[in-house]
Amino acid sequence: MARFTVIGAGLSGPLMACYLAKAGHDVELWEKRPDPRVDSADAGRSINLALSMRGIRALEDVGAGEAVMATVTPMRGRMMHAIDGSTTYQAYGTEAEHVINSVSRLGLNMTLLDLAEKKYGVTVHFDRTCEDVDLETGALTMRNNATGALETVATEHAIACDGVNSAVRRRMQSMPRFDYDQVVLDHGYKELCIPAGADGTHQLRPDCLHIWPRGNFMMIALGNLDGSFTCTLFWPFDGPHSFSAMNDDKDVEAFFKKMFPDAVPLMPDLVKDYRENPTSVLMTIRCKPWHVGDRFALVGDAAHAVVPFYGQGMNCSFEDCRILAEMLEKHGDDIGAAFEAYGKARKPDADALRDLALDNFIEMRDLVASRWFLFKKALGKLAHKLMPKTFIPLYSLVTFSHVPYAEAKARSERQVRNTTVGVWAFVIALVGGLLLWAARR
Repeated sequence: MARFTVIGAGLSGPLMACYLAKAGHDVELWEKRPDPRVDSADAGRSINLALSMRGIRALEDVGAGEAVMATVTPMRGRMMHAIDGSTTYQAYGTEAEHVINSVSRLGLNMTLLDLAEKKYGVTVHFDRTCEDVDLETGALTMRNNATGALETVATEHAIACDGVNSAVRRRMQSMPRFDYDQVVLDHGYKELCIPAGADGTHQLRPDCLHIWPRGNFMMIALGNLDGSFTCTLFWPFDGPHSFSAMNDDKDVEAFFKKMFPDAVPLMPDLVKDYRENPTSVLMTIRCKPWHVGDRFALVGDAAHAVVPFYGQGMNCSFEDCRILAEMLEKHGDDIGAAFEAYGKARKPDADALRDLALDNFIEMRDLVASRWFLFKKALGKLAHKLMPKTFIPLYSLVTFSHVPYAEAKARSERQVRNTTVGVWAFVIALVGGLLLWAARR
């Protein structure tokens, strides 16, 4: 068996470490932050995440499924909040079991770290920042965050799960013919909170993703087991309605009362949360290749950061771990071949998900409340009922199946084309029939 070094212990890092250790490899995990189980103040973003079928399968593979699912809040659909306070419910899928799950990033992170250490014997090093890598030798330059001292860590095979600012990918970008594309959105996000009611229960329907679509911006809320909701405001950085336009607390309060009037009474700490919580950037990243020989491979956001509007970022990263583990098993001692096969298999899917997530941002903020959008959704569900094996809505293909993202996207486009042709053929036949009937009369 081989010796693997995993860089980054956010979410995909400890999961990847579990897969590797389960296969019998010797695994070390390195993380720049303190241990979140000891010091959660520096545990990173706490924005809730949507866990669905792809992610659940990977968690079950390493024995984490039951523990994680005990902590989730199931959501069966979207609840749209209009500016006048009225609401509209939209089910996610076409079947009763089509549910996505709100899960705490921090809680999930701690569960996976416990599993990696206690069940699989993974050695974890915290407070160590990867400053640089040697792509030829595999050596890592690590900084001890407590002392500032630099140390060289020798590796045999390294897997970079160190996110959008990956030190490994940054060094790979200097390679000849390395292809890299980064897009930073004009929108950012800020986390807010709707606490539990006085009796400890949810103040909104807990089995829904709540969305306040407002054209160029929106707010969402995902329920937690303690009765609270984690809210996220997605807002432009600049412009008349933007982060930069809020000059003081009164501006924040006045804006929310105007745009989210039904939410404000539920948010007693709104102004404090807005002032104290950071404003974060949204970006997408595409690159290739995802590996360097048998030395390094990229996993998750290090290879393909996506915006969070399809609820698939974490699920996609977890699926990366599963596919890479399968390729390592398939190719045995040829680690380089496994890394290459993994990248070729996953790159088209990551690119497809990037496009789907960007498109869904527009859908969520602009379209979900429109009558035309609701009509198209209803038409899609009707088509599925009439042709359950041949017409499956795109959202169901992505969220409630293991169909590769690229295949799901292509299949949906074919379905839309065929349905459009069918509808027009029906309309033409109907009009022709009416004209023929009129002529005979």
